[in-house]
Amino acid sequence: MKAIAVFQGKLKGSYCTFYQDSPNLPVKINGHINNLIPGKHGFHVHTYGNLLKTDCSKCGGHWNPYNKEHGGLNDSNSHAGDLGNITANEEGESKFHIKSEIMTLYGKNSILGRSIVIHQDIDDLGKGGFSDSLTTGHSGARIDCAVIGYT
Repeated sequence: MKAIAVFQGKLKGSYCTFYQDSPNLPVKINGHINNLIPGKHGFHVHTYGNLLKTDCSKCGGHWNPYNKEHGGLNDSNSHAGDLGNITANEEGESKFHIKSEIMTLYGKNSILGRSIVIHQDIDDLGKGGFSDSLTTGHSGARIDCAVIGYT
């Protein structure tokens, strides 16, 4: 199965693709994001694909169907939507390839119809000791969001 998320706000023209060959295999995520401030940015799947607010506040929290704490991509106790950080180069461009064993494009816990959100700050992966480290990774404001849909 294939899906895509195309950013239409501050990161217009940027996109992520999602591929999963079968329900038991990992989701492969490829991205090409432009217009970022150089450095690391939190990158997460959020619960809702509601883009009615330009600040992405209607996207809800991180996709967390198993009621876990916030963590890194490969942590056993992390949200299904926790994808860690993407890194923008000096030109503000980030190209990446991520593999997630936790999320799926199939069934009741599918990420289809949900949103992908890029945050202003680095995700501390739940290890920063801030009051919001175990919920958001202290990753700051939402720069932009896009709905994950069928290609």
